[in-house]
Amino acid sequence: MALNADGIIARYWQFNAWEYGFQFLYNMLFCLVLLHLNLAHDRFFSVYRQNKQWPKLYGYNALLVITAITLGSLIHSALFDIVYFQKIIVRGYFARFSLSTMMVVVVIRLILLIRESRHKDLINEQLHAAYLQAQLKLLQEQLNPHFLFNTLSSLSSIVRENPQQAQAYIVHLSKVFRYTLIHSGNDMVTVDIELLHLESYTQLLTMRLGNTFQIRTNVSPDILQKRIPHLSLQPLVENAVKHNSSTTSRLLTIDIYDKKGWLVVQNNLQPATSEIEGTGLGLANLNERFKLQACREIEIRQTGEYFIVQLPLL
Repeated sequence: MALNADGIIARYWQFNAWEYGFQFLYNMLFCLVLLHLNLAHDRFFSVYRQNKQWPKLYGYNALLVITAITLGSLIHSALFDIVYFQKIIVRGYFARFSLSTMMVVVVIRLILLIRESRHKDLINEQLHAAYLQAQLKLLQEQLNPHFLFNTLSSLSSIVRENPQQAQAYIVHLSKVFRYTLIHSGNDMVTVDIELLHLESYTQLLTMRLGNTFQIRTNVSPDILQKRIPHLSLQPLVENAVKHNSSTTSRLLTIDIYDKKGWLVVQNNLQPATSEIEGTGLGLANLNERFKLQACREIEIRQTGEYFIVQLPLL
């Protein structure tokens, strides 16, 4: 209509490509400045948003919009020598900048949501990495070189002396490793599952130590479905074998029984003569897992005859 020489609007307003270009570039510059001031990390208006100073955030944004409208209309009038339609120019800038501001606000909100989502994903990845590291550390503690050395040495002897028994040994060894790997280090399992796993581990010890070692289990049926952290019993049995001697004349006996809501693991004390003093990290690790997962601690005590560990049941 503006280009039509006979049109009504052409009498008052003529299309000017330079004028239109100025309005377009000025409006784009305004949008970019508004985006930058609100999205810059730890600078400008972002500081007010991070500190939840909403009156300052909205006030400074409103001041920016009003300043941009006023400055734009003044520059527009000065560049293109427009005096008679100053109010129309101001209204045009107000309409365009109001619409642009609303669109920029939507874009800012979308960008902030994307940033928040990425930040949460990063935190989740860090937590997952920390969890995997803790799980690997637990696995390394449970399958330590001492256990592997004794197990493989025993397997080597059995292979030479009794190949058929060696097959059974390998089956039980695979069950021990499978149970350790298929469950997460932070899983809670039922008592009956832990005892079932312990049977395979006990078979390995029996093949290694012969008739010098025994485990006696006397657990009430009503506590079999109670829960404890995964791999709670094996470290206790391994600890007893590691720090005590066992002979045919002096059996190493480990008793597992329940008592008033606790699962008790007890072994007779007969310290090995060549025993190296332990660091206690195994029991400390087990206690920490119970604190984190069951919000209760294990109880450890030693008498003149027995070493006793009590595990709380859930």
